[in-house]
Amino acid sequence: MAARQPLIAGNWKMNGLCAGGVALAEAVAKGAGGLACAFVVCPPATLLAPVAAALKGSRVGLGGQDCHAKDKGAHTGDISAAMLADIGCNHVIVGHSERRTDHGETDAVVHAKALAAHAAGLVAIVCVGESEAERDGGRTLDVVGRQVKGSVPSGATAANTVVAYEPVWAIGSGRTPTPAQIREVHGHIRKTVAACLGKAQADGMRLLYGGSVKPSNATEILALDDVDGALVGGASLVAEDFLAIGKSCP
Repeated sequence: MAARQPLIAGNWKMNGLCAGGVALAEAVAKGAGGLACAFVVCPPATLLAPVAAALKGSRVGLGGQDCHAKDKGAHTGDISAAMLADIGCNHVIVGHSERRTDHGETDAVVHAKALAAHAAGLVAIVCVGESEAERDGGRTLDVVGRQVKGSVPSGATAANTVVAYEPVWAIGSGRTPTPAQIREVHGHIRKTVAACLGKAQADGMRLLYGGSVKPSNATEILALDDVDGALVGGASLVAEDFLAIGKSCP
């Protein structure tokens, strides 16, 4: 099996105006040149065009934060995967916990969005993760396993899909699971992917950890078995911090 190249993906969420977003993208592009891991930045939709221009010619990929399951139509305020590809994206996040919570997205909705991403030639970053109540109730593996089975399409491959584990209770809280807890969940995700898609795809698929990843804990997290990178929130808004996480990849 070829080694999985670590991926560091930055989710800017609903942050950034044009000048600051372009400056951030340019700083990431400049600093990523000599690093071994892959980088993707996912700015808000209003910044996709100027950030695409700022990243042109660099090794940093561009991703959307969400896409609609349909390729066009009467869906005011939504963006299709084809539109993301047209503007220069090569990745898209689907099923982030904030979408699942704020917009009531189910596994079936996330599954449909991942299919749309694949149809448009995008890599789908499929997010899964448990709430604090589910963690405290001892249901983490059941919840995450169910989300993987329901959200990842049967035709997904290691080339067009990344799974990101983001414990909901850790996002933006400064709290992170223990290394043993992260290792356990990532191992369970890989076994679930193997059961659904076969061992070859599971062995090649990158699994990211997301949830208060920062330079101070990145080295320990990224060294864990079955952790192939990170989905970074707040720290991705500071180029120095985002690049430092990339430098922590083994």
